[in-house]
Order: sequence, then structure tokens, then C-alpha cells
Amino acid sequence: MKTTTRLIAAAAFAACSLGAYAQKGETVKIAWIDPLSGLMAPVGSNQLKSFQFFAEKFSKTNPAGVKFEVIGIDNKLSPAESLNALKAALDQGVRYITQGNSSGIAGALVDAVNKHNARNPGKEVIFLNHSAVDPDLTNAKCSYWHFRFDADTSMKIEAMTSFMADKKDIQKVYLLNQNYSHGQQVAKFAKENLARKRPDVKIVGEDLHPLAQVRDFSPYIAKIKASGADTVITGNWGSDLALLVKAANEGGYNGNFYTYYTGVSGTPTALGQNGAGRVYQIAYGHYNMGGQMDKWAAEFQKRFSDDFYTHSVIRIYESLGAAMAKAKSTDPVKVAAALEGLTFNTFNGEVQMRKTDHQLQQPLYMTVWQKADKKFPYSPENTGMTLAPVKDIPAYVASTPTSCQMKRPG
Repeated sequence: MKTTTRLIAAAAFAACSLGAYAQKGETVKIAWIDPLSGLMAPVGSNQLKSFQFFAEKFSKTNPAGVKFEVIGIDNKLSPAESLNALKAALDQGVRYITQGNSSGIAGALVDAVNKHNARNPGKEVIFLNHSAVDPDLTNAKCSYWHFRFDADTSMKIEAMTSFMADKKDIQKVYLLNQNYSHGQQVAKFAKENLARKRPDVKIVGEDLHPLAQVRDFSPYIAKIKASGADTVITGNWGSDLALLVKAANEGGYNGNFYTYYTGVSGTPTALGQNGAGRVYQIAYGHYNMGGQMDKWAAEFQKRFSDDFYTHSVIRIYESLGAAMAKAKSTDPVKVAAALEGLTFNTFNGEVQMRKTDHQLQQPLYMTVWQKADKKFPYSPENTGMTLAPVKDIPAYVASTPTSCQMKRPG
């Protein structure tokens, strides 16, 4: 009987040390929770394809030797549906989730993941945030289980307004944003940064509108024109930006737009040949990065007849592979510890997942809408136009402080 017990114990130890988290050859499931229906479906569909496309790529090359599998779940851009999606993923044994379209939804998922992990030791889940940029997610609401790979709004506005500070033609600014946490934060940080860097600039109007519900932005364009604004700052994305620039074209508004998401599905087509030299985007990447990125973008376009623009997908796979190799495990508890403070090289140089708040520190790029040419040839949505870089903002310039008081397990 003792011999049998010893054999069982030895087998259990071997399973724990080699089998349970053997790492090499394991399949790591990632639940993608974002919209596949409604007005934002084109963005969600593009991003799901991006995650699946690069799962294939990095399954072959990651240093941990794991295979990545992406499970797409439509959250209908709803917090309640997202929580249902999280439960469905957990029921399938998923230990990694990703989401990014709506900071409000991201906040709900952070809370749910925190509660799940506290109540279910040994079944912890990591939230890989690809695009939700509300600064609170890495400040007042920071979580050990949440890692953000996009730059937050405080970083983007810091970089954007540093660029705008030298533009003396900017005198009157209108703030138009979506009425939820992200849009509210864009307006808040824009006002604070402009007051500090360009106190001569006047905010001549401010509007918040419902997320993914407005189909005609012409009344907003009329208000912008009436205000005399020469510049609009907007964090709008998806249909809310595409329809806004469409209304601006049709309404004859010729001012500048400073945006986050000009390169995202639908907006290039809405702009068309219009807006050259007047529409700017601040982001952590762009369509003309060069090297391997250009090759991947061309392959993605050929396979899907679509444009790759959510570059944080690449960083998620790069950092997961590196962290799992470092931890010699796919256990989220060990991987989270390995992700903290992780420094790795990516498509735009060295980046770091800051340990204090789990906000990726990274360079940003200001680009402008212009005709595609030999130097910047990539043309999204076959418009003949592109986003060409006009200023690189180093990571130390874009970095902003954090108030996060991280609660770590154990």
C-alpha cells in the first residue's frame, strides 16, 4: 500500500513539474471579447482577424514554444454581454482574455476578473487590454491582473498637445467625444494640457454624444462651424469617427482634426481624398512602419482584403511568449509576475511593461493624412491616401506618472 502511495505521489509530482504547465507544446487559449455586431462590428471583425492571424505567426516563433488559440466572443459592445462572455470563456477553461473596444467595458471586466481571481485561487485569469485607454485603468482602478498594451489617454494627449504647441495656426479648439469614460477623459486631459502648454488657445465648444448611436453628425458639424473652431480634438473611433468626418466633408468644414483612430476601419474611406494635411492621428504605430511590419501588413491585406492597424496584438504575443519562457510556465500567476517590468524589443524599439501600474511604456507617432507616395506607400481601404509620420515622440516624453497603488497577491 505504501509503495502504491509513493508511486501515486511521484506521478503527481511529475505531472505538476512537467505536465500541468509543461509550457512547450501547450495550447494557450485567449478569449477575445469585443463587438461583432452593431455599428462597431467592422472594427471588431478586423481585430479578431488580427488576433487569429498573429496567433498563427507567433505559435511558430514564440520562445516558450506554446501554441496560441483565439476564441472570439461577440459582446455586442455591452458590459453585461461582456460579463456573460467572460463566464463562457471561464467555463471553457480559458485563462487569458483580451478586450479593448470601450474603456467602460474594460472597467467592468477588470472588476469581474479581480473578483474571480480572489474567489478561485488556482484558476486565475489575466486581462490583456489591447485598446481601452482610460487612464483610470492604470491609476485609481489599477489591477495586478490587468496589463495595457496601448498608450493611455494621458500619454496620447501629452504627445498630441506637445505637437500642437508649436502650431500657431491653432487658436480655437472644439472638443467632440463619445459620452463614456474614454471620451470624457480625452476632453479632460485635452483641456488640462492645452491650458498648460498653450494658454492662448480658446476652447470654443465641447460636446459628448452617445457611443455608437449617432448616424448623422451634421448637427455637430454645424455647431463646430458656428463656434469658429479651427481645430477639433476627438477620441472617436469606428463609425463615430467615420460618420463625423463624412459629415465634415459634406458640411464644408475645413478645419483640422486631431484624432486617435483615423486609421481604423471605415474612417479612411469616409475621408477619401479629403482632409490632406488637416487630419492628424496620435498612436503607437502607423501604416508605414517599415521592415517586417510592412511585410505583415501586405500579407494581411492580401489574405483578408483588409488593413492591419491594431499593432498592440503583436506586442501581446511577443510579451506573452517572453513571459512564459521566463516563468517556464503558462500559469497566469507566474506569467503575471514575469510580465511585470518586462522589457522587450518590438516593431518600434524597446518597450517596457511598467511594474508599478502595468502600463506599457512606448514611443508614439504623430501622423498626417496625405497622398500615398514612394516614401509612404501603404494606402488603407484603397483610398490612394495614407497616414505619414510627421513627428516621433520618444517613450520618456510620452510617459505620464501613475497614482496606482497595486495590490499584489500573497
